[in-house]
Amino acid sequence: MANRAANTGRNRAAQHLRSLLATLLAGVLPLLAALLVTAPPASAATLTEVTNFGTNPSGLRMHLYVPDNVAPRPAVLVAVHYCTGSGPAFYSGTEFASLADRYGFVVVYPSATRSGNCFDVSSPQALTRGGGSDPVGIRSMVDYVQRTHSADPDRVFVTGASSGAMMTNVLLGVYPDVFKAGAAFAGVPFGCFATTDGSSWNSACAQGQISRTPQDWGTLVRNAYPGYSGPRPRMQIWHGTNDDTLRYPNFGEQVKQWTNVLGVSQTPALTDSPQANWTRTRYGATGAQAPVEAISLQGVGHNVPQSGMAARVIEFFGLNDTTTPPGGGDPGTPGACRVAVTTNAWNTGLTANLTLTNTGTAPISGWSLRFTLASGQTITSGWNATYSPSSGTVTATNVAHNASIAAGASVSVGFQANHTGNSAAPTGFALNGASCTTG
Repeated sequence: MANRAANTGRNRAAQHLRSLLATLLAGVLPLLAALLVTAPPASAATLTEVTNFGTNPSGLRMHLYVPDNVAPRPAVLVAVHYCTGSGPAFYSGTEFASLADRYGFVVVYPSATRSGNCFDVSSPQALTRGGGSDPVGIRSMVDYVQRTHSADPDRVFVTGASSGAMMTNVLLGVYPDVFKAGAAFAGVPFGCFATTDGSSWNSACAQGQISRTPQDWGTLVRNAYPGYSGPRPRMQIWHGTNDDTLRYPNFGEQVKQWTNVLGVSQTPALTDSPQANWTRTRYGATGAQAPVEAISLQGVGHNVPQSGMAARVIEFFGLNDTTTPPGGGDPGTPGACRVAVTTNAWNTGLTANLTLTNTGTAPISGWSLRFTLASGQTITSGWNATYSPSSGTVTATNVAHNASIAAGASVSVGFQANHTGNSAAPTGFALNGASCTTG
């Protein structure tokens, strides 16, 4: 009797898993049928599998695309596939490799190997820094590219669709010091898919039934790497209003989460429609590298990056500079900006003057400077920039008269703040998402 009951339970669990995978497959296959007619980029470069790339507790596979014109110190893009997919399928069905040919960055395509080819975005191990699941293996892939191709550690990015979009959220949460920005297509917030019963599917999250406050969503991210106080990666979010696999409410929940994590207002700084049936909102700044950018796709279902979307991802990451050769000192490269800080403090207040210098070889047109205030400080006024929010991680955005910074030129901005005893200068400066030197 007991054996019969156990067998019945196992059969029901297997049927449930098959049903869930069928749902995911049904949502993705129609789009893939259109996308897979896209041929791999016409060049001598090929997709190559890499083995023994480093610590890999969950047995992921790694494929690597290095373009013929790879930059001397290339950026790295991790492109993460959907359930039922693979790295090679994502390579063939998206435009990231052809964009790598144009701009000289390297693309890493991880492949999940567990049942259904979904990535682990639900276990406590996956949601904890160094926890011993898929994120550890993906970080090892990035480390491998940095070792073997002298890749730029300040220009590492991640994008993905469906399961890969969920992994994008996870990687930005557990490795904020590795990834500078992410772009998620049809995903869910970090921690939304969490389970404690050993299963890998969270129906309430998939159905868009989990809603939390921005602070609660942000706390989930911060708790993934306790004690981390450095810059946080920027986030671009894409979602179709007709998504019936990972439903549309997850779009708004991601916006709540990442605006909180990045310390910017939930009120958009810009709202526009760059293409028919698209609504784009930017938070914390109006430029192409705003802290958070969200694109709502009217009438679209469960989607992977379609024609033209990948180019907008590359623009958000700042990898599309055409004024200099790849790796040639554009504002996204390390050391392309420097910030000098002077402060004057008194018992309950302080002023801070920031001199921002463009040390790259190309002009900067439109900028946002992100930095972190010391605990207990609150900005009360500022000059030569707009500041949002007033405490925590702050983004200073150019005003009309200083939007352009020529190569080698500087702009001066500043603010006045209250403090509760800690009058330390701001830290962790990043210009348009790229870390700046100080001094």
